[in-house]
Amino acid sequence: MSTASVSLRPGAVLADLLPASRVRDIALVGGGAALTGLAAQIAVPVPGSPVPVTGQTFAALLVGTAFGARRGFLSLALYALVGMAGVPWFAGGTSGAGGASFGYVLGMLLAATVVGALARRGGDRSVLRTVGSMAVGSAVIYAVGVPYLMAVTGMSLGAAVAAGLVPFLIGDAVKAALAMGALPAAWKLVGRRG
Repeated sequence: MSTASVSLRPGAVLADLLPASRVRDIALVGGGAALTGLAAQIAVPVPGSPVPVTGQTFAALLVGTAFGARRGFLSLALYALVGMAGVPWFAGGTSGAGGASFGYVLGMLLAATVVGALARRGGDRSVLRTVGSMAVGSAVIYAVGVPYLMAVTGMSLGAAVAAGLVPFLIGDAVKAALAMGALPAAWKLVGRRG
């Protein structure tokens, strides 16, 4: 059976194109965590900020959108828990909780859940919907990451926004552009544009 002829129930996400099984879900959750850990190793220091630019935010949003809220949450929860346990797969090969950028990891867990729920409502089926979903996901990450950065470093709100949000806006726009091309194109390939 070709993927173009796959019939999906309303509210499907891209991962639902694969035959349903526990093995599929376990593989997706583990793969999503591993993808996020690998993407976190793409880390570029930002002058004046303890938070680097990484690929992990893009991976977290992509995992949530492609897998749906439940599997997205579980993937990012696994990523966070394994990193807290000592596996050095947070940004730049770090691990553990309590670092200045750990709040962003927690924000990614929530963001993967939110964008996964949006994807189930068609938030990844068109360019505009995908941009909106990615913007909401990024806002969730910052809503958790910036206050955490303030708490851990003692920065004021203005300083935390300057160090933990502003330098990342251009990168977020690039990530949204990549997603707005990739996700709707994937649906178009399988003939399920909504």
